[in-house]
Amino acid sequence: MDFTKFGGIIFDLDGTLIESNHVWHKIDVEFLGRRGIAVPENYFKVVSTMNFEAAAIYTNETFKLNESFADIQKEWYEMAIDEYSNKIGLVKGADKFVEKLKSYGVKIALATASSKDLYEPVLKHNEIYGYFDFFASTEQVKRGKGYPDVYEFACENIGQKASECAVFEDIIEGIRGAKAGGFTAVACLNNHYKNDWDKLKKEADLSFSTYEEIF
Repeated sequence: MDFTKFGGIIFDLDGTLIESNHVWHKIDVEFLGRRGIAVPENYFKVVSTMNFEAAAIYTNETFKLNESFADIQKEWYEMAIDEYSNKIGLVKGADKFVEKLKSYGVKIALATASSKDLYEPVLKHNEIYGYFDFFASTEQVKRGKGYPDVYEFACENIGQKASECAVFEDIIEGIRGAKAGGFTAVACLNNHYKNDWDKLKKEADLSFSTYEEIF
């Protein structure tokens, strides 16, 4: 598939462009561990589709924490900001792939569940922030990953139609949301979601393990 022929490419952030899934696993373990709670097997996968506010509500209700949503979000943010500003790197080959797309005039957007306070420093730290034409967060739409809302919002703001855009995602919910919106769905296979590889390969229009495969 020649991605330079698309009018726009919409990238997920965590696990698709940046190597950050391990950070959130560590945060989940530490946050719940402080409260004497072991991380359930499906917890990370569930909250990865949500923005901070929705994840805080879900966490508070699931574990009956009776804590302020704002305090939960603040604690997560403080645990994550140093990692995103200084430590997290790119998925191998992502920078060269993005640079190639830009050189062909392809519009590039971000569609993430992360807030601006996290995606902006990590993209700037890794020197690819300037390649993006628009940044969309699930905080700006009604529904999270699993629905097309955030991809449609990004697509509209880079002046493209869904049929002209490909969405790169590493979670099955993201692939399904993109497909529901009429986008070409591309699955980035990483070890964090290895149990979903069969679903990702089956439901996506294309899947890859390294950017070198599609460069």
